[in-house]
Amino acid sequence: MTTIAVIDYGMGNLRSVSKALEHVAPQARVQVTSDPAAVAAADRVVFPGQGAMPDCMREMEARGLRPAVLAAAQAKPFLGICIGLQMLFESSDEGGVRGLGVLAGRVRRFAREAMHDKEGRRLKVPHMGWNQVRQRTAHPLWSGIDDDTRFYFVHSYYAEVEDQRIESGVSDYGLPFTCAVARDNIFAVQFHPEKSHTAGLRMLLNFVDWNP
Repeated sequence: MTTIAVIDYGMGNLRSVSKALEHVAPQARVQVTSDPAAVAAADRVVFPGQGAMPDCMREMEARGLRPAVLAAAQAKPFLGICIGLQMLFESSDEGGVRGLGVLAGRVRRFAREAMHDKEGRRLKVPHMGWNQVRQRTAHPLWSGIDDDTRFYFVHSYYAEVEDQRIESGVSDYGLPFTCAVARDNIFAVQFHPEKSHTAGLRMLLNFVDWNP
């Protein structure tokens, strides 16, 4: 039986993620866990999160999860969601905190002066709601999902990638921003597939079936 570890570091909507995975993969064992040994033993790893990145990094460190997360990001099918994408980068403007450094780049806050739509109307931060996603690269996790499909976002920060080759999805909110990255066994998204209805469930199913 395939085991999927949903990493619990005290932050994030873990129940929604785990229930969505159980729905698309009833044959798998979905385990919400803060145990580094359980993460190490799992076949697939999901790294979700919501909240402030400094708090997320602190709680992850306090639970001794950093080595297990880094090892999983090197060797297993690995899905980052929301803060789980941001924490993979080198640093964040949010609290000036250092990330895990798995991916090159930094996390930026939406610039106040850029927060206008095409008609000049001011956009609110955090960015909250449904937005179209343009697929920049072909990837198994996009299988069966149309380009420009809408996904659900809740965030004030976005990843600024150094290597454009890892950019797999882009959305627009005042400015175009990277909302999905892919490299080797890692796929990570700024939006919430567990809250994105049919398209989000399809992405999670694609993850369960993905063999990088």
